[in-house]
Amino acid sequence: MNELTVWQAAVLGALQGLAEFLPISSSAHLSLAPWAFRWQQPGLAFDVALHIGTLAAVLVYFRVEWVRLARAGLDILATRRLASADARQLALLVAGTVPGAAIGYLLQDQAETVFRTPALTAVALIAMGAVLWVVDRRAGEGRPVTTMSWRDAVLIGLAQACAIVPGVSRSGATITAGRALGFDRGGAATFSFLMSMPITAAAAALKAPEALATVHLATVLTGMVTAAITGWLAIAVLIRYVQRRGFGVFAAYRLVLGLAILLLVWQRAN
Repeated sequence: MNELTVWQAAVLGALQGLAEFLPISSSAHLSLAPWAFRWQQPGLAFDVALHIGTLAAVLVYFRVEWVRLARAGLDILATRRLASADARQLALLVAGTVPGAAIGYLLQDQAETVFRTPALTAVALIAMGAVLWVVDRRAGEGRPVTTMSWRDAVLIGLAQACAIVPGVSRSGATITAGRALGFDRGGAATFSFLMSMPITAAAAALKAPEALATVHLATVLTGMVTAAITGWLAIAVLIRYVQRRGFGVFAAYRLVLGLAILLLVWQRAN
């Protein structure tokens, strides 16, 4: 992995924090920003270090929910059954995490190489933006996530796995899947954010030692702290925003960004 300046790490941290929870693809922004500004690519390990920052944002923002889920986990271990709504929600989060974790592990080499080409990222931004807009417009008000089934959780998990391609967006894919399954905007977004914790923690455990060993500590910490602060703000803004409005503005942003990247690809090729 190549060395970054502290300023570049702060910029990438801010992009990660904002784009991880807004449905606009943090991986796309992290791969495209160095390419567009002609910086050296920091690599997947540094991306994971930034995800630790957004993991902190999820843990802090949803601290009450995580305490309830932790207690539910202890109850499951003690009773060996899903005796409460919290226990069932925890089990659904685990079920939704498995597909993304498995596919991410199997395709981690491709995630760092062939999947990160600017043209593919741009196409994914545009295509997923269109799907998000269409699904959200047709889904209506939706049902609460308390009605989620095992099938629903697994399907949302499969959607999360698609985010291994930069431009798809983990939150965008899971929120879109939730809306397609009939869940309300706020509930789909909240479940998406909670589901990010297990897979992000697993990726961090796998890649964080590499990140800490290959870049300056000040650079990593700058990116992580910036990602944590902007991530917390992004969660707060999105949950309030989507309860009153749809995801159209994010679909439009994805379209504009994708077209701009394709234009830049064409200009550099000629």
